[in-house]
Amino acid sequence: MTKGAGRSNLQQRVLSAIVLVAVVLVLTWAGGFWYRILCAGIAGAVLYEWTAMASPRDATAHRIVLWGLLAVVLAMLLAGVSAATLLIALVVAVIVGAAHAAYDQRGFWPVAGVAYAGLSAISLAALRSDDAAGLAATLFLFAIVWATDILAYFVGRAIGGPKLAPSISPGKTWSGAIGGTIAGIVAGGAIALYAGIVWGALATASLALILSIVSQIGDLFESSLKRRFGTKDSSGLIPGHGGVMDRVDGLVAAAFMLFIIGAAASGLDAPANALFGR
Repeated sequence: MTKGAGRSNLQQRVLSAIVLVAVVLVLTWAGGFWYRILCAGIAGAVLYEWTAMASPRDATAHRIVLWGLLAVVLAMLLAGVSAATLLIALVVAVIVGAAHAAYDQRGFWPVAGVAYAGLSAISLAALRSDDAAGLAATLFLFAIVWATDILAYFVGRAIGGPKLAPSISPGKTWSGAIGGTIAGIVAGGAIALYAGIVWGALATASLALILSIVSQIGDLFESSLKRRFGTKDSSGLIPGHGGVMDRVDGLVAAAFMLFIIGAAASGLDAPANALFGR
């Protein structure tokens, strides 16, 4: 790639990112049904890209079945059904999808996409809920993941050094991972301070550290998936970035982790309350 082409690609990435962040923040602030539309849209795009990568071209009927199964779960999510009920519906959808895969003599990787996409939507929606704690939890999550992603990219390019996982993602470095993690901790602390949440510096830093690391693991998981199926980008839906999965891989992994931590503390339907309620 020439220097001019690289600069043009970076400009395209930045412009796309600004538009996406603006849309996401507006819908997140609105909450309720509008935010659930965002979650459902992410999940639908993720499954579309996943099945495009993981299923053969002649598996159209199987893909339609999987899309239909996820559509039922997402319709329930849009209707405001509880997280517990959504998780049960998702388990049923995965079982039905697996049964169809066995009947149609297809592999089970496409079915795994239903679980991945469904858990992504459920985790993000449950964390936001419709109160101040949900908004704080979601902004805390976004700040950590976005800061980690951005600083990992720029620090890695500036410093370079040993590769983080050369067999999975040759472009990622330890310097980028460490720089991104530090940025994630700082960003998480800033949001916690702004929201008036007082856990203590150690607790805030520990939670931000966990989410930053998990987001990077989610990024590596998606990279390994693309490598497995011989794909550079999950799709070309987002100019300069590739596909939706390429942008939300770290986010959905961190969201699921925060959902698990919060649900263990205050229940499936109010995972933000124990950590972000006042």
